[in-house]
Amino acid sequence: MADHRPELWIIRHGHTEWSETGRHTGRTDVPLTEEGRRRAGGLSRLLARRAFDMVLTSPLSRALETCRIAGYGEQAEIVDDLLEWDYGDYEGLTTAQIRERVPCWTVWDGPVPDGETPEQVAVRCRRVIDRALDARGDVVLFAHGHVLRVLTATWLGLAPEAGRLVALDTATVGILGYEHEYHVIRKWNEDGILAR
Repeated sequence: MADHRPELWIIRHGHTEWSETGRHTGRTDVPLTEEGRRRAGGLSRLLARRAFDMVLTSPLSRALETCRIAGYGEQAEIVDDLLEWDYGDYEGLTTAQIRERVPCWTVWDGPVPDGETPEQVAVRCRRVIDRALDARGDVVLFAHGHVLRVLTATWLGLAPEAGRLVALDTATVGILGYEHEYHVIRKWNEDGILAR
């Protein structure tokens, strides 16, 4: 029998007030909105209590609550490496507000004063991936948009900045898996609300 190669199921937390207004929400612990909780409930239907060997979550309440509502709170282990990108001085600002100071700015090519670089985020993501690859079965990660996009780029063997190519909606599921020996994206932006 061939060795099992674990798939990584990545889940972005539900809506928050800041995600709805486009504010960069890194380390600020912003709770889910009512809509965010509703969409997290949709994830529980989409996942249908699927068994995972490992459930890892960011320590921030928006990820923890999404994990709990989706039905995996009791199995979850908090992992600091799944914290969202540290936006430093740009925490809480929208891209438009930042571009008033730095025209054409994006988080992907910075700078992010007093925050993280894409490579620093990727170092954390590599640790999460290495840990997940040691699992005996599939792994689910509950975290945040930008860190999960960097994790996906890292999974694919791309530079962390390639995360700009894989937009990830709130309260959606992506599956990182394999085609032959290659790491690939198996599914992306699966929405539990539409899965009813």
